[in-house]
Amino acid sequence: METNKNEAITSRDVDFAKWYTDVCRKAELMDYSSVKGFIIYRPYGYAIWEQIQNYLNSRFKGIGVQNVYMPLVIPESLFNKEKEHVEGFAPETLIATIGGKSKIDDPLIIRPTSEVLFCEHYAKIVSSHRDLPKLYNQWCSVVRWEKTTRPFLRGSEFLWQEGHTIFATEEEARQNALDILDIYDDMGSELLAIPFVKGLKTDKERFAGALETYSIEALMHDGKALQSGTTHYFGTGFAKAFGITFQGKDNVLRNPHQASWGVSTRLLGSIIMVHGDDNGLVLPPFVAPIQVVIIPIQQNKEGILDKANEIKDRLEKAGYRVSLDDSDRTPGWKYAEHEMKGVPLRLELGPRDLEKDQVVIARRVDGRKSFVKNEDIESEVARLLRETHEEMYRKAQEFLKSHIVEVKSVQELKNVVDVGGYAKMMWCGERACEDKIKELTTATARCMPHGDHEQFADECAVCGKKAEKIVYFAKAY
Repeated sequence: METNKNEAITSRDVDFAKWYTDVCRKAELMDYSSVKGFIIYRPYGYAIWEQIQNYLNSRFKGIGVQNVYMPLVIPESLFNKEKEHVEGFAPETLIATIGGKSKIDDPLIIRPTSEVLFCEHYAKIVSSHRDLPKLYNQWCSVVRWEKTTRPFLRGSEFLWQEGHTIFATEEEARQNALDILDIYDDMGSELLAIPFVKGLKTDKERFAGALETYSIEALMHDGKALQSGTTHYFGTGFAKAFGITFQGKDNVLRNPHQASWGVSTRLLGSIIMVHGDDNGLVLPPFVAPIQVVIIPIQQNKEGILDKANEIKDRLEKAGYRVSLDDSDRTPGWKYAEHEMKGVPLRLELGPRDLEKDQVVIARRVDGRKSFVKNEDIESEVARLLRETHEEMYRKAQEFLKSHIVEVKSVQELKNVVDVGGYAKMMWCGERACEDKIKELTTATARCMPHGDHEQFADECAVCGKKAEKIVYFAKAY
């Protein structure tokens, strides 16, 4: 059951892009700055990002990853050391050429990514097999001079984490890329309530300088895909370019193998577009900055605010993120405001509830209300948060499954992606076929699915040649 539509927000089905912008602004997630593509992360939006940080930091540190911080700027001469990497990022770089009133002899690139900085550092600190592995990650912002921008989805500056790891063997580096891919997938199911399609990128879509790129892909309400995270295996390319060597146990000098991986504030966009409705945000409980909002009814009456504060203290002691709205706004205004911000549970307390030693708890996901005895509040909040998360994940999973369609021709593929969703296709592996699909439909290859997938045809849907690869195509953000 959905509550009455919030008139301040454009309906999703009328104008999805406008709905998205309305939610970003009305829910106070962000604001625009005076420079295109550089947004202000407001406290509520940044708090969601902090929950993602907390989850990933815990998982990363569990496998030995250490957080570091690299410089904001990269000398152009250093950036140019890895040719393929440079060619991939050259159109997007922002370059500083003047410092104070003096020309900078070696122009400084505002980091679009930090591979070269990590490599320069690794070349200094790695000399022996005893120095390996190094598992480093940094939380920072990067700058890519995008032509078209949209809050959280594509910006000239965005927040992200980028892990850069280095190993003695190819096997270890490849496994690191796959291990992190699994952590990202777990984040979807455990924190964001978002199911991902995960798999290997085609050569055309892989990261500049990588030998292999893996991704997690989410499906938005409008049927478009959103690349939500990537992991990469680099081989020894960067190590050779930057002179990183180590002496093995056999005293032979070798180049180490590298991997990298990252997610960004694009994840906020995926949360909005997967779960949101015409009343605003619908936040999964475990990523929500506020899990329970307490709204006192007739709060000036004796005992109401005292009881509300008592409940707040109890829930906080139990480990929940709780807000008490004791402002002078009307209860109706408060309901709409916190509904728009996607708070999972609303706890109402009025004079009658006080008399009956109970509260009313309403779920944001469907508006369903229940009466809860005072002594059961903590246990019921725990149950409802878990139940809400599971329902949201199941709903998103059902939507994803219903929008994956096997196709055996370009026309069938076009029909699927025009409506919205993934076209699952057998592919010969030829770049020409991939290019033709993009030309005819604007859809791109999202990934070749990871794990066991049964072949459902013998021929490529484009050229008719023998095909053994499965690939998902979709229109994407």
